[in-house]
Order: sequence, then structure tokens, then C-alpha cells
Amino acid sequence: MSRFASVLESHFQLKANGTDVKTELLAGLTTFATMSYVLATIPNMLEQAGLIRGAVLTMLILAIVACSVAMALYTNRPFCLAPGMSSVAILSSIDSIGMPVETAFGLIFIEGVIFVIISFAGLRNLIAKAIPASIKIALSGGIGLYIALIGLKSGGIIVSSEKNTLIFGDLSTPKALMFGIGMLLVLILEARHVKGSMILSIIVVTLVGIPLGITTLPTHLFNMPSGIAPVSFKINILSALRPEYFPWLLTFFVPDFFGTMGIILGVANQAGWLDQNGDMPGIEKCFKVDSLSTVAGSFFCMPVMTTYLESASGVEDGGRTGLTALSTSALFVLTLLFTPLALMVPGVATGPVLTIIGFQMLSSMRSVDYSDKTECLPAFIAVAMTILTYNIANGMAFSILAYLIMKLASGKAKEIPASMYLIGICMLFYIYTLI
Repeated sequence: MSRFASVLESHFQLKANGTDVKTELLAGLTTFATMSYVLATIPNMLEQAGLIRGAVLTMLILAIVACSVAMALYTNRPFCLAPGMSSVAILSSIDSIGMPVETAFGLIFIEGVIFVIISFAGLRNLIAKAIPASIKIALSGGIGLYIALIGLKSGGIIVSSEKNTLIFGDLSTPKALMFGIGMLLVLILEARHVKGSMILSIIVVTLVGIPLGITTLPTHLFNMPSGIAPVSFKINILSALRPEYFPWLLTFFVPDFFGTMGIILGVANQAGWLDQNGDMPGIEKCFKVDSLSTVAGSFFCMPVMTTYLESASGVEDGGRTGLTALSTSALFVLTLLFTPLALMVPGVATGPVLTIIGFQMLSSMRSVDYSDKTECLPAFIAVAMTILTYNIANGMAFSILAYLIMKLASGKAKEIPASMYLIGICMLFYIYTLI
């Protein structure tokens, strides 16, 4: 055994985890292929928040690498991190809700600090029971439809009419054609279980856009990455402490905390790491890295950094240790040399991918108890109010109030977590600010 292989074996305990260097490297390649779509989607979405796309792309790669390497070395698990799509969706539309971008990142900082306290104090189980399952599930579904709508609007498939209603756009435009090709391709590739289907769709649509005049070719294939100064310390923590922003704090926190827990446990189950209680040994270490990543990322205009579900693809290919995450990170580092290629991707090329991601998030709704109206109706209200008012906080506020009212009216007050009453008061105040 070479000295290098010996060092890897010593640190990552490859034999003990039933894997080897080759398997880990190939698993890292698979994870990179399945999550590389973020290089095109996230900068395009954050550009709508007034951020400079080149700077966002550079910082995105650095954040993915730094956080994934930290996860690999501290936990020895094959988990990679990137900004959560739900938080990216919120930031892409903050202009429509009148929230300064600095305030949004202040909220992400505060949410991250709360997550850090929970992680280091061992309060995971206590917080997990503080918000009813139906509300958590519905918020995920509502955000999913919200992301899908963003995707459809990027291709001009759905547009706003003069009466401010959503209608079909002109389906004969080049953008609509590109969107249709991308959607068709990603559906076929997903049905065939092709790894990297989303990035392949983005590449094809980008190429189709060249003769149509939608895609602008870069002047250089290789280039030094853009500086990160435009996205550094663009944060206002004090303004985020205003009471009317509390619902937005929840919309960042709930998907981050519960999404991270669900993804980690789901991947752990796939890898056979769960104990007899359905928990993963060492999960608190993962939570610590995840929460600290969110806090650090908030200072550099990174939406909520979270463990990515795409890590499951690497696990499926045999990845079992942090070496998988390290190899994925190495591939992301290489993309720093090809940033002109990522920046040439037009928004419409990522539209079909966002639409599919959004629809996939609706799968959580199957876990709602539809036989209990006090559970399913608040869940429906969360989804409906999010998409119909184009505002995620509205969905959160009205669903929580509906949940409290229906549980109390039906004599099921014992099913309401004590924390929900305080949250309900905050939601009432938020609705008052809308009047």
C-alpha cells in the first residue's frame, strides 16, 4: 500500500466502512454530476435579487467546497452542502416583497445562529416536536410549487397579465421553444434514471440557445474567477430583528432544520447506518457543520447552506466516507477555471430543472393525514396561500392560524405543541402588518 493510500485509509477508515479509494472517487464523481446544476440555477436566481452573477458563482463554488470539506473531515460522512433551493427561491423574489437583500441575509444569519445553538445544545428532538408535521410538510410543498412557478416564468410559459393574474405566455417564442426542449429532455432522462439528467438538460438547452440568439457565447473558455467583494458582508442583522420579519425567519429555519434532518436520516437509511431507534450515530456532528455553514455563508450572500439530497446518489454508488465528499469538492474546485461556461447559461435553460425540482418537492404531501381535516386543511392553506399570493410567509402564517383554530374548535387542544401558541401570536402580528 502506498503512503498516500495508507494516509487515506488511516483517516477515512475505508476498510471498516466496506469501501476503497476507487469506489469513493467514483461516488464523488456521481455526486458532482447530480448536483452540478446548482452552478447554473443558483447564480441566475440570485441575480434577480440584485446580486452580481459572476461574484455569486465564485462564492457559491467556494462555499460548496469549504462546507463539504468540513463535513468530510469532521464527520467522515459522504455528505455535500450547497444553498438550499427553498432559501434561494425566497431571495430571488425579495424585491416583490419589499425586503432589502441585506435584511434577508441578516435573517439567514439569525436562523443559522438558532440552528447552531440547537445543534451544540443537543436540542434536536425537542425542536423536532415543536412544529406539527402537517405544517412542515405543507411548507415544503408550497415552496416546491413556488420554485416550479419561477421555472415556468423563466421560459415565458407563465406570465403576469395586465390584471396581475397568471396566464399562459406566447408559446411561439424562442424562449418557450427552449423551455419545451429542456422539459422534454429532463423528463425523458429522469424516466430513464440517467445520472446528471438535470445538468445534461441545461447544457443542451444552452447550446440550442446559441443559434436562437438567447445564449451569448463567452469571449474566453478559461478565465480567472470573479472576485467575491461584491457579495462580501452584504448583511444587516439589526434590521432583521424587526418583529414583522419573524415569519420569514421561520420560512428559512423550518426547511433548513427539518430538511437537513430528513435528508441525513434518509441517506443514512439508504447506507444502512441507522440504529435500532432509527437514528444515525454521530448525527449531531453533521448538524454542527450544517448550522455553522449557514452562519458563515450569510456573510457572503450565500442562502441557507444545507446538506444536499444529491449526496444520496454518491451513497447509491458505494460512497461511504468523507473521501466521497472530498472528491466531489475537488471537481467543484476545477470548475473555477471554467466560470465563463457557467455564466453563459441563460435563465431559460435552468427553468425546466427548477420546475421539476419544485414538482418533486410536492412528494412530501403524501404524508399528510387526509382523514383528519384539522391536519389536511391547514396543509392545503399553506400550499394555496404560498402560490396564490406569491409569498411564502403568507402560507406559513395562515396555515399556522388555521391549524390552531381547527384544533381548538374540534376539542384537540392537547395535540397542539405549547410553542405553537407563541408562534400563532407572532403570525397574527405579521398579518396585522399586511393590513
